[in-house]
Amino acid sequence: MHKRPKLYTEDYFKKEAKKASAIVPLLLLVSASLSASYLLLRDLEWETHISIKKGVCLFVSGLVFFTSIFVALNTIQIHTRAGKKFMRYYKLSYSDVFDISNKCVSSVQALFCCLTGLTSLQYSCPRDILRTSHYISEAYAWFGAAYFLYDIWSMYKVWSISMSQEEMRGFFNWIFLKTMRLMAYLTHNFMIVFHHIFIGGFGFLVITHLRGGLGDCFFGFIYLMEASTPFVSIRAILSKIGLKNSKWYVANGLVMLATFFIFRVAMFPYVINMFAQAKQVGFVTAVKLLPKNCLISIGLLLFPQIYWFALMLNGAAKVLLGKQDTSRRVLSNNNNLKKKLR
Repeated sequence: MHKRPKLYTEDYFKKEAKKASAIVPLLLLVSASLSASYLLLRDLEWETHISIKKGVCLFVSGLVFFTSIFVALNTIQIHTRAGKKFMRYYKLSYSDVFDISNKCVSSVQALFCCLTGLTSLQYSCPRDILRTSHYISEAYAWFGAAYFLYDIWSMYKVWSISMSQEEMRGFFNWIFLKTMRLMAYLTHNFMIVFHHIFIGGFGFLVITHLRGGLGDCFFGFIYLMEASTPFVSIRAILSKIGLKNSKWYVANGLVMLATFFIFRVAMFPYVINMFAQAKQVGFVTAVKLLPKNCLISIGLLLFPQIYWFALMLNGAAKVLLGKQDTSRRVLSNNNNLKKKLR
């Protein structure tokens, strides 16, 4: 078997080591962005509103934070020995690696959202649920808005690297090639990009400017909608590494269904009922009392969740029924084998 020249091998490992050395600066950027955010907020009173100047600084910190984690995870998987071993063992492509990194960052963002939501609920709900606010709600709206901008770019990177060179053959101009890739990405992923722009843009504006003094008790529940995201991410990662038929995949899927239903579907009538109790009226009357723009916002948030939950239920049913059919076939084959042996 032909061996590679020694100089080529040494040069290759030197280049990989140089690329891997970027991990430390990236992790320092992650730490620095969190530290900067903490320093911006540490002297605020609980119910202080976030100024635009502080908000922009938080947005920049969030952009650095999420992007640095994504790049660091890719570097660890692609350019370190442990990462290469992981890729070989599970037969992962570069696209798989980028997708796994994307899902990990999504889980981190979901954790931050849940911590923000729990803080808002703990502070605001025992007080005046209609008027009390905690600065963390506005602060993370600025910081978290950067995630949606980052994630559009991150998903594009995942999508772009998955395209084969053959598909791009025929585009001779580099700028034209990049433009066509971007247009194809937006065409194929229109709904998810629109969802990110809507949540990151409109949701951000509602929490920071358009809520009309409404308390964070309700927005705390909106943040908790992300509670199901880590399980959605784990499901995708398990599928990538070939564990789609494992008991872990099934168990995670059931937890994902439960959390998705509780925090993205059942939560809405629960919050409206809280509003009804605060107003001391019935549920239907409370719905009628809600401002029209609030009802529209609830509808825009709720209907996609119901659709996605129905898809998840359908997928779960197929997995469970498929496993039952497989067990029956195995049992039937065993019985047939026993009859033949007799």
